[in-house]
Amino acid sequence: MMELLGKSVMEGELTSNLFEKISNHEQVVFCNDPSTGLKAIIAIHDTTLGPATGGCRMWPYSSVEEALDDVLRLSKGMTYKCAAADVDFGGGKAVIIGDPNKDKSPELFRAFGQFVESLNGRFYTGTDMGTTPDDFVHAAKETNCIVGLPEEYGGSGDSSIPTALGVIYGIKATSQVLWGTENLSGRSFAIQGLGKVGSKVANQLLAEGAHLYVSDVNDQVVMDFITRNKEHNERIKVVSGEEIYAVKADIFVPCALGGIINDKTIKLFNVRAIVGSANNQLLEQRHGDFLHEKKILYAPDYIVNAGGLIQVSDELYGINKERVLKKTKSIYYSLLEIYTKSEKDNISTSKAANLFCINRIEARKKRNSFFAHKKRPKWQVRN
Repeated sequence: MMELLGKSVMEGELTSNLFEKISNHEQVVFCNDPSTGLKAIIAIHDTTLGPATGGCRMWPYSSVEEALDDVLRLSKGMTYKCAAADVDFGGGKAVIIGDPNKDKSPELFRAFGQFVESLNGRFYTGTDMGTTPDDFVHAAKETNCIVGLPEEYGGSGDSSIPTALGVIYGIKATSQVLWGTENLSGRSFAIQGLGKVGSKVANQLLAEGAHLYVSDVNDQVVMDFITRNKEHNERIKVVSGEEIYAVKADIFVPCALGGIINDKTIKLFNVRAIVGSANNQLLEQRHGDFLHEKKILYAPDYIVNAGGLIQVSDELYGINKERVLKKTKSIYYSLLEIYTKSEKDNISTSKAANLFCINRIEARKKRNSFFAHKKRPKWQVRN
């Protein structure tokens, strides 16, 4: 017997419930390696634009059903994100069921690498929540389909740099729409999360003369940020916990948790726009409509935070940081197009972004194919 989708089924039995769950995906692979304890799921959603790509997260899911729901949702999101970022990839994702603080081992990631390799170039992966670039140094011993490795292992390095740059481009595009200028001097921003991305965004905003309200679950992180920016302290105010949602500012910049735009917080927001790097900011799609009704301009997260994706997808053409930073500017223009569509059709920006991605995928169905990508030597052999 095995536990699948929340109920016991005999081995070999295929349930209609399972096929209904994966009906919008091209392929779902369950990976099991008893010798290392590896239990993982790889989901390939759509390869219209090219081989699937998406990070691999490790999490102690309470059930196989929960892990499957997560990987299906995330892989679909990657299809849209790749289309929006204009990279030659489709959407995929992987999850490893386990506690990242206790269950990791080099052997487990090598086993995972073997499963990735078995897909013969249909799926490229790298770090995500609960995993690190160093984990994938081990996986890369078994497959060339790993991106985002440390620079010393031939990777492109810190992806938070282009991710933060993309957020800045998103903020400037939003500023252009709201105030007719990209000048951020004197504007106020409520930044939730001062991690790798949030701190870089905050530093750039300070350099451009902005005023900041900052918050992080880790008090020490906030104190370190204040210490590093002593010369700007008169333009920084620390707020705690949920106070960040009610701050009166020009733009709210979520760079931490997902699901932070919900029934409760929408009533608290006192900003003109929301632009940040956090994934899955809308708890439900209807919350994008609520923002539209409240006339809060929302920059869809998978448009704004695509800088890291642009970097790792670009690796396969050879490491070139200048090219990555140049490509990241496309976030600015994509967001302007989405804002224009939203205003013209009187629909939420989240709906406009989805239509933007769907139209791009449809337009390129005849232009890209997995087999065409397979002919590119760079996708087959890492230097």
